[in-house]
Amino acid sequence: MQNITAWFKRQFDNPQVVYLTLALVTVLLVVLYAGNMLAPVLASIVIAYLLEGIVKYVQKLRLPRIVAITIVFVAFILFILVLIFALLPLLFNQSKEMVQNIPAMLSQGQEALLRLPESYPELFSEKQVNEMIGGIRTELTEAGQKILTLSLSSVTGVISILIYFVLVPILVFFFLKDKRKIINWGQSFLPKEQQLAKQVWSDVDLKIGNYIRGKFWEILIVFTACILTFTYMGLQWALLLAVLVALSVIIPYIGAAVVTIPVALVAWFQWGWSTPFMYLMIAYLIIQALDGNLLVPLLFSEVVNIHPIAIIVAILLFGGLWGLWGVFFAIPLATLVQAIITAWPRDRAHQDGGIAE
Repeated sequence: MQNITAWFKRQFDNPQVVYLTLALVTVLLVVLYAGNMLAPVLASIVIAYLLEGIVKYVQKLRLPRIVAITIVFVAFILFILVLIFALLPLLFNQSKEMVQNIPAMLSQGQEALLRLPESYPELFSEKQVNEMIGGIRTELTEAGQKILTLSLSSVTGVISILIYFVLVPILVFFFLKDKRKIINWGQSFLPKEQQLAKQVWSDVDLKIGNYIRGKFWEILIVFTACILTFTYMGLQWALLLAVLVALSVIIPYIGAAVVTIPVALVAWFQWGWSTPFMYLMIAYLIIQALDGNLLVPLLFSEVVNIHPIAIIVAILLFGGLWGLWGVFFAIPLATLVQAIITAWPRDRAHQDGGIAE
């Protein structure tokens, strides 16, 4: 017990460490207990943070900041309008078509499963196949009930979406326009000694900013490659599947493995074990390989230097706490933890004593 008390005294003897710890705990509590209520504000901060880099780039053209903000904000609104009125209707129609084809796909899949005992009697028995089919039906029934529950609460969802579409752009504009005022206001509550906090923030700001912008470009590039490939090869519901593949890059390692299943299933139900199926899967795997081995190193070189195990743990932890937002920000949050550990003051005397021994 004395060792623990002594450790706490050594670690929190520095006032800057205490201030940084209190700030982190306060932010964590706010997000945990008021995250749902403040979701539009948090989303606006993220978007403003993303657009800030573009604003700085436009300012290099020797334009006033307010003019640069206006240009970037108008481009952002146009981008959102294109998504709403051009992309979302197509996604909705393709999703509807896929749902309507599920019974035929299930029938085709059931026939293929029933042929397994004949083709591979040493591996599959008729009883095992029937149990497998029953399990699939049970899972699909539960999924249908969940979809029905979501549809019953769709009115609330529509209202929430409308609130986002109204509030978020307004908040984004003011976060960009009054950035300096907001930062100065926040710093007025902080102590004068901020060296430790500034050290942590400078490291995190660089890495997280580059990570978010790099992730945006990765999603856009992967989506473009997939939509061109799927459309050229005639894959059904190409737009929907391309969006799923693009969004899967948000979750490192896990996302690519999970999204491969619907792509392979749709291709198999469309072509069976044929040459087009093989070509499609080869092209898809090439896209995934180029993304992991070429695109990611180019976009995120020296942005994050975290072990894959730490990344997976961060995804599980923060995803469990904050859902999709936690999954998306798992790596930035892990980077924040790493920056804090790196900047945390070390007890030099204690370390030297340990070495001397």
